[in-house]
Amino acid sequence: MLSLLTEHPLFCALILILLDLGLWRLISSHGSEWKLLVRVLIFTLFSVLLFNEGLNPMEPAPWADNVPLHLAATGLQIGWWLFGARTLTVLIGAVMMQRVGHTGRLLQDLLGAVIFLIAIIAALAYVLDLPVKGVLATSGALAIIVGLALQSTLSDVFSGIVLNTTKPYQLDDWISIDGTEGRVTDIDWRATRLQTSQGSMAVIPNSLAAKAKIINFSRPSNMFGVAVSVQVSPHARPNSVIDALERAMQGCRQLLDTPAPSVALKSSGSSGAEYEISGFVASMGEKRVVRNQLFDLAYRHLQASGVNLLSSDESAAPTNLSRPRALLDSSPIFSTLRQEEKDTFSQNMTLQTFRAGETILEAGEVSDHLFIIESGVVTVTLTRHGSPFESGRMGPGEVIGEAGILSDSSVPARFAAKTFCALYRIEKTYLKPCLDARHDISDAMKTLLDYRLHKAQSLTEEAPVVVAKKGFLQWLRSRA
Repeated sequence: MLSLLTEHPLFCALILILLDLGLWRLISSHGSEWKLLVRVLIFTLFSVLLFNEGLNPMEPAPWADNVPLHLAATGLQIGWWLFGARTLTVLIGAVMMQRVGHTGRLLQDLLGAVIFLIAIIAALAYVLDLPVKGVLATSGALAIIVGLALQSTLSDVFSGIVLNTTKPYQLDDWISIDGTEGRVTDIDWRATRLQTSQGSMAVIPNSLAAKAKIINFSRPSNMFGVAVSVQVSPHARPNSVIDALERAMQGCRQLLDTPAPSVALKSSGSSGAEYEISGFVASMGEKRVVRNQLFDLAYRHLQASGVNLLSSDESAAPTNLSRPRALLDSSPIFSTLRQEEKDTFSQNMTLQTFRAGETILEAGEVSDHLFIIESGVVTVTLTRHGSPFESGRMGPGEVIGEAGILSDSSVPARFAAKTFCALYRIEKTYLKPCLDARHDISDAMKTLLDYRLHKAQSLTEEAPVVVAKKGFLQWLRSRA
């Protein structure tokens, strides 16, 4: 076998090519550095073998009298040019991957195509000794014809190169192109692919993306804008509306503190005034949840301030209700009371105010009264591993102290005023007989209490320690 290899070096060169193809397939993508090293090493051995045998790829193959040998040598010389082009493109690709990552794939493919074109022309000129000028002239005319036929496709290709060079967006960025919003999943020769929030795939040609207005939500990173607009009556005092919307803004924990969220008047006219709450969240997935929560909080805080959202039947809304009576209408727990029952309840409610930072109900305290939040933001604090942390925020219409009313117990949470708060207080001596008579309200309060206790337990319980499984190999390492 060794004598066969030494007597037929051309056969060895063919084996090297096949060996390169096989190893390139066998070595996994995780060993990319090994793949590159093996390819360079095999190409070097292939070149040494050809030049040592007198096969110069810059000249036509010898042995013109021996047709089979001449054809084999010519094929190996052409293979040298193609092998060299492929090795060079792999080297360039590895360097570009380290510098620009996957976004430079289009430019890498273009350089690879140019390198292979040069290698093919060089093989035609040096190995086959063909008149390259005629070939170039013919290929130039053919390129003009093909270019005219594929004008739109070439526009997409070069637009893709521009996009990858200027980098207005990258893979996994959340962007908007002419109103189409989604996450970038791929940028190829022809188009940019976006996965929209509805789960569908949007394919946008690169030529359109290069001319369109692009909004990149992922830059700067970990900061995504969110905004909610509300329309109120033009007769509502702007200061009251802004104060209510600022309380709604503070009631949303997901909004980032920096940059600080804000409230602004967008437009005003005889038909109504439009206000906007704007801020930032940490992830794109929170935008929809925060937008819905902000709108709900805005509705509740505006209603607590006596301001209703603009609607066609705004004038038909009752305006002669007292504040505690209107609060019972908006409360999910007491909304099932009859009108005369709500009137009686409202007469037994006492207003109590708290300054920002003041404690409303201490953790573990058994309350002998029920609070209904009329206005303001209440923060809920739990303790985990001896350290307090904020677990939630409450707004108008929500109740505090139901554990003491129902079962003379307490919850492990501290309730404090985050902003100036106004709460209506109902004494247990009055409320307890009403709950015994109205089981629907009692059941609603029990459901709320069970939810809060379960939530507090899930937030404060210690995560189970995962014990790593020890196998035979770990046992041997520990013994070594």
